[in-house]
Amino acid sequence: MLSFLVGLAAVAVVGALLFLGGSLLLGRGETQPPADLDRSPVELPDDRPVTGEDVRGLQVSVAVRGYRMTEVDWLLEQLAQVIEERDEQIAALRAERPARAADADTDPGLTLPAGTAGASAVTASAGAAAAEEGSVDEGARDGA
Repeated sequence: MLSFLVGLAAVAVVGALLFLGGSLLLGRGETQPPADLDRSPVELPDDRPVTGEDVRGLQVSVAVRGYRMTEVDWLLEQLAQVIEERDEQIAALRAERPARAADADTDPGLTLPAGTAGASAVTASAGAAAAEEGSVDEGARDGA
């Protein structure tokens, strides 16, 4: 029984020494080296919206294990084109906005027919419409 315990202790000591030696030789077990602190892999503006030129100017670092460079370049070009189209659409809509506001002031649906007495005719027609609604509501109540 004593020889069994001595053998078990010897195996534990040898295992601990092998583990310690391996950890000293191989490091902390990191799968990748730490990133360089002096450069950022991607730099995009924080103070304004991203433009197509920003995307085209990206510099993606090359690694042994990673993506195909041609696919990344193609994807970045597609993204840059979509961003430029979006910016053009936004600029066109912003240019139309003042024109739409001017058209709202001259809406033909708001003009009064010729020969009416102005606001009193509008008020009278609104009153007649309200009276008709009231009679319809009363008729609906009678039938209910």
